[in-house]
Amino acid sequence: MSVNPEPFLNLDRVIHEKGRLAIMSLLAASPELSFTDLRNSLNMTDGNVTTHIRTLQEAGYISVAKTFQKNRPLTTCSLTPAGRKAFTTYINLLEEIVQQTKLK
Repeated sequence: MSVNPEPFLNLDRVIHEKGRLAIMSLLAASPELSFTDLRNSLNMTDGNVTTHIRTLQEAGYISVAKTFQKNRPLTTCSLTPAGRKAFTTYINLLEEIVQQTKLK
């Protein structure tokens, strides 16, 4: 049995990093999450979350909104339509990889 390398080669490197994959997964399951919710859910430092958010935002995968709530700054993140599409494509490729490597 041979494994088709194509799905591996097509995995989105922006999403593939585990921190960014975790952020994308959380945002795919929720309309939006605050920076604090993401940081606490992932047990990451502020700097680490900020770096991953910036990378995802630059790729056009998430949008970031900065507002105020009770006179305190509130940063929220959500998937963009392009981000949702990229994440779906990524998950489908992972499923393809899993299917082709299952023992027959």
